[in-house]
Amino acid sequence: MTARLSAPEIALHVLQQLWLGGVRDVVLAPGSRSAPFALALDAADRAGDLRLHVRVDERSAGFLALGLATGSRRPVAVVTTSGTAVGNLLPAVMEAHHTGRRLVVVSADRPDHLRGTGANQTTDQAGIFGTFAPCHDLTAATPDDELAGLVAQACSRPGPTQLNVQLDGDLLPSDADPTTWWQRPAEEPSPPSLPTSIDHHNSAPADLGRDTGAEPHDKSAPADLRRETGAEPHDKSAPADVARAGRAGRGVEPSVSVPTDGEVLPLGPRTVVVAGDDAGPAARLLAEAAGWPLVAEPTSGARIGRQALRTGRLLLTTDLRGDVERVVVVGHPTLSRPVTSLISDPHVEVLSVRGRDGVATDPGRVARVLVVVPRVEAADAPAWFDAWRGADQRLGALIDAGLVAPEGDPSRAPGDGGLSPLAVAAVVGAAVAADTTLVVGSSNPVRDLDVMATPWTPLEHRFVVGNRGLAGIDGMVSTAVGVALGRPRAARSIAYLGDLTFLHDTNGLLTGRGQRRPDLTFVVLSDDGGAIFSTLEQGDRRYARAFERVFATPHGTDLEALCAAHHTAYERVDDLGRLAEALAESPSGTRVLEVPVSRADRRAEAAWLRELAQQVVTHRDDRR
Repeated sequence: MTARLSAPEIALHVLQQLWLGGVRDVVLAPGSRSAPFALALDAADRAGDLRLHVRVDERSAGFLALGLATGSRRPVAVVTTSGTAVGNLLPAVMEAHHTGRRLVVVSADRPDHLRGTGANQTTDQAGIFGTFAPCHDLTAATPDDELAGLVAQACSRPGPTQLNVQLDGDLLPSDADPTTWWQRPAEEPSPPSLPTSIDHHNSAPADLGRDTGAEPHDKSAPADLRRETGAEPHDKSAPADVARAGRAGRGVEPSVSVPTDGEVLPLGPRTVVVAGDDAGPAARLLAEAAGWPLVAEPTSGARIGRQALRTGRLLLTTDLRGDVERVVVVGHPTLSRPVTSLISDPHVEVLSVRGRDGVATDPGRVARVLVVVPRVEAADAPAWFDAWRGADQRLGALIDAGLVAPEGDPSRAPGDGGLSPLAVAAVVGAAVAADTTLVVGSSNPVRDLDVMATPWTPLEHRFVVGNRGLAGIDGMVSTAVGVALGRPRAARSIAYLGDLTFLHDTNGLLTGRGQRRPDLTFVVLSDDGGAIFSTLEQGDRRYARAFERVFATPHGTDLEALCAAHHTAYERVDDLGRLAEALAESPSGTRVLEVPVSRADRRAEAAWLRELAQQVVTHRDDRR
């Protein structure tokens, strides 16, 4: 820089570099120190160059940005003032770190000479996120080329980055004309190179707008996958204002990138492919090419097609598990102990592929780590998969029959006669039709879906995601709103959450006047507490005296009144038929469907599922 910039000038310069790095959505949590950013962002939004989303709660703002990054496949910035405002972003930053999402934290700060002086709202916030996000402490004296390089790196690297911007002197622009607060950068250097990635699902999300100009297919992908994506060469879904904003393709991750140079695996060992969160289509393509069973979690992007098993995690509690000789792990599997046990077994050959965050899931530290998904040159003998497919079909049929069996029938699922949480999950899974977005909360909803969701049909552009990096329940309302805003042309958008997850982030519904609101339906599985704990060790009757108070935590909250306070449409749904009808509708705006269920029989239900699994698999000794 030839001269020190004023606070408004450095804020403008940072925002221009973010725009050049591909940022098209910015979330702002208002404050005093960040005022120059706020004014420039308002002007950029009015000019149609950026979409500005204003939230009063920084924690919700962070997860909204995370959801936008997930849905749009772009880097997204979140801007805060100084002090505790920055600290409130930590949960979202941690999730972004563990999922490789490009979240750029722009934290306005007091100048360095005020640190350690007790000055108002001044703390040591540069580098506050520690190992979860690298930090660049920027000042008015930071050279132009250095600042541009650091911002470009923040927009292109996997995971979060903190840009801590020291602002001194007058914070407001001297010219009161809003047209002077923002100028789109005149020069557009080549977009930064992006890491090779695998899309969550077998399609290019239909949401990126004319400004992406993405190629319809990655030419490096196998021909069958290229045919499967069916993506249009130019999506026309983004709002017209942002669609005008800049060079095509800037900052957008490839819709599909499946490596073809992976290690060739020999046939013979009885192999299972485990697809965890963010595994993408490569896991499914491997299973299909080899003819192997595919145990794919709902958010894997691989629970699709002929090899995927509906009840795979339950079958891993049977004697089929003992026959497994090799397992290939793609993505980040976290939903069940049977899967964790399998991929941690030192007596099984475990191959684990690094995810977008650079980590290969290997909780038992027994895996051989691969950089890309391996491949095969022929299919294995069909008998191995046939055994799994037959058991899967029989078990699914037993579960479905038990859920509709009349009272007194010994095959009936445990329950008090009300709606079964498993039956609710089945309806939600069936509602994920072509071009549908589904955001799934942690805890029971995603696990119920893992048992009840029949593997979906290829070629239909579904997008099923959740915050599985750390599998927390915080921020899920805001995440779902962000994903839906990032994919505005989805046929419908659904979020499936438990009541505690919903309540944990009700500030995600706090949207001011004039703010963009997605067409989004929340299905809240409402059992007045934390039902998942009843299926764990602490749910044993020995701990019953303390269980309700310290684990189940019943809250008695009136969700209808809460929704009314947030001007959000609400409906109580007590019938599966009505739930299916509601999820087939195309609502305008955000609405909440509360589905009351009981958690009294959750532990018995889990035991029932395990018992059914044992019934469908012949004992190993009997198969010899």
